[in-house]
Amino acid sequence: FALNNKETNRKDSDSRVSERAAREIYLKAFEIIVKNADPWYIMSSYNLINGDRASECRELLEDILRGEWGFDGIVSSDWWTLADQYKEVKAGNDLKMPAGFPERMALALETGVITREEMEVSVKRILNLILKLD
Repeated sequence: FALNNKETNRKDSDSRVSERAAREIYLKAFEIIVKNADPWYIMSSYNLINGDRASECRELLEDILRGEWGFDGIVSSDWWTLADQYKEVKAGNDLKMPAGFPERMALALETGVITREEMEVSVKRILNLILKLD
């Protein structure tokens, strides 16, 4: 999720698109799925969108996905994404795949780059998913 147009160099590809084209072409299928199927889990893509990593894009993950479409599940990164985990969490990406970097998160917390409250939002979403699965 979203605008991942190719496999070659997908970790560094930058999908340049207007907001109108993104909403009418690239995001429309995701919107229909979120509103009709109510998924519990969505994976953010590797690529950049207009210069920002999809997994670090708050406008995409929080404003559109959660705010406009009502998604209430968790968002994970794709495997071994190059994004900074604290930026992903601040943007609404809850889970770093395949494993997070706890030492980097601890440093971000210690230096005030991320707050405990911001981290707890992701923890709450992950725990809610676990409770749904149990």
